[in-house]
Amino acid sequence: MKTSIKSLFLCFFVPLCGHLSLASADPSEVDRFAKVDEAVAAALKRGDCPGAVVLVVHKDEVVFRKAYGQRAVRPEEQIITADTVFDLASLTKPIATATSVMLLIEQGKLRVDEKVAKYWPAFAGNGKEDVTVAHLLIHTSGLTADNPAADYEDGRAKALERIAALTLEAPAGSRFRYSDVGFIVLGELVERVGGVPVDRFAKEHVFDPLKMVGTTFKPSDELKKRIAPTGKRAGKMILGDVHDPRAFLMGGVAGHAGLFGPADDLARYCRMLLRGGDLDGARVLKPETVKLFTEPREVPAGGKPGKKDEPARKLFRSYGWDVDTAFTAQRGGRFPRGEGFGHTGFTGTSIWVDPRSKTAVIVLTNRVHPDDKGNVVRLRKEIGTAVAEAVGKQ
Repeated sequence: MKTSIKSLFLCFFVPLCGHLSLASADPSEVDRFAKVDEAVAAALKRGDCPGAVVLVVHKDEVVFRKAYGQRAVRPEEQIITADTVFDLASLTKPIATATSVMLLIEQGKLRVDEKVAKYWPAFAGNGKEDVTVAHLLIHTSGLTADNPAADYEDGRAKALERIAALTLEAPAGSRFRYSDVGFIVLGELVERVGGVPVDRFAKEHVFDPLKMVGTTFKPSDELKKRIAPTGKRAGKMILGDVHDPRAFLMGGVAGHAGLFGPADDLARYCRMLLRGGDLDGARVLKPETVKLFTEPREVPAGGKPGKKDEPARKLFRSYGWDVDTAFTAQRGGRFPRGEGFGHTGFTGTSIWVDPRSKTAVIVLTNRVHPDDKGNVVRLRKEIGTAVAEAVGKQ
């Protein structure tokens, strides 16, 4: 009976080479995270994703770092490595765009309670004059989740003109609805107020100071050698171009998607937040800005009642992060509800940060490879639970 390359890798490579901890090679550390191994192995067996990289930060150290499965299955199989670069999808929102917004607020160039139209006058049209920066950050602007992809086919300038002409679906502040459009608007505000596009602003003020050397929009040909492919576009596998169709039509740089990066860089970013805004002598944000950025804020649930006309449970976001909504599977079942923050990405990426235990859980997959059919919601939840149990034992 023939044995596939994938089966050989899962049986032999992962146990021998997969755990690449930067903090400890102690066998007790490996055993402590055994449930993470089990969760990923089960997800790979189900076909939920072709591979994954899981990294855990705890008390300012990387205590777990491991690659599983394959980076690519088509057009040829490629083994995943812990330094694989992923299309981070909506992790772009907090890491690049919202962090840049927080920096502009810290610099006094932007106010969180200010009307968007102050910075982009054309945006006020069709009833959007009361939308504030805060509304965009916590997804209560009333904007649609996504306007048609056809609105982007004539280039970036025309796409922004069409966004400025949109009509709200609900009054500003009246409901929570996750909106890519809202973060495209925030990306435009970064450029208008910061003077450079969001990719350049984030690189100069966030990625370079933190030495996030593999994190970028529009990856170079050299970096593409480490990138995990995603789905297909025009019949060809996407490798190194953003998977999101609207970000792609905007030239690969947008406030809602377009960022690529490896787990190690995200670990540095999370350590910065957990340390109050600085890392290795580089201060990215002031402690009070980190607090403003990450503290929970209740958002209106949108009027979905519970059983017997009971009100819907309370929902919480922070300025760029998810805290406690229907999008919070990666928190798992053990980290305390309503205290941590995180985000997910459509391609199969996620982060959860638990300030109480000083823990960050980074799960990177390309679940959309090769056919856009994978699903890692269960995997995220199981890893979040397993890590919370593991760090609780220390």
